[in-house]
Amino acid sequence: MRRQALIRSGGCCLLCLALALTTAFAAEPFVVIVNAGNRVSALTIQEVSDLLLKKTAVWPDGAKTEPVDLADPSAARDSFSSRVHHKSVAAVKAYWQKMIFSGRDVPPPEKATPDEVVVFVRAHPGGIGYVPAGTALGAGVKALSLKP
Repeated sequence: MRRQALIRSGGCCLLCLALALTTAFAAEPFVVIVNAGNRVSALTIQEVSDLLLKKTAVWPDGAKTEPVDLADPSAARDSFSSRVHHKSVAAVKAYWQKMIFSGRDVPPPEKATPDEVVVFVRAHPGGIGYVPAGTALGAGVKALSLKP
């Protein structure tokens, strides 16, 4: 009787752990967006990372890139940082601190809401950012396809 109770208790603990892990890894999906005038329609994940980390400063046509980031905390930012940069938001912030202190560059501007990211990208021909999937983009902005 006691053994069955321990087994049930252990099973419940495993179920709770599985649910917690599922919730932790069920990050909000995001969409990478650019100004509608941009000829690019698809990028690799590495190319997107390089653009947002300012490792690539120009588009293929020679136009200057203008990345924008969502403010922290944001589920979309967490998901983007993990999937695209393969780093936590804190690790990306640490990267930018090194860049600032070395005098090499400053981070992209952060916008508080997805709508503000869309407005920024629409207003900047070289704009690139990301928003939660399902965000209304409207005219002047388009979503990119991500290639592995």
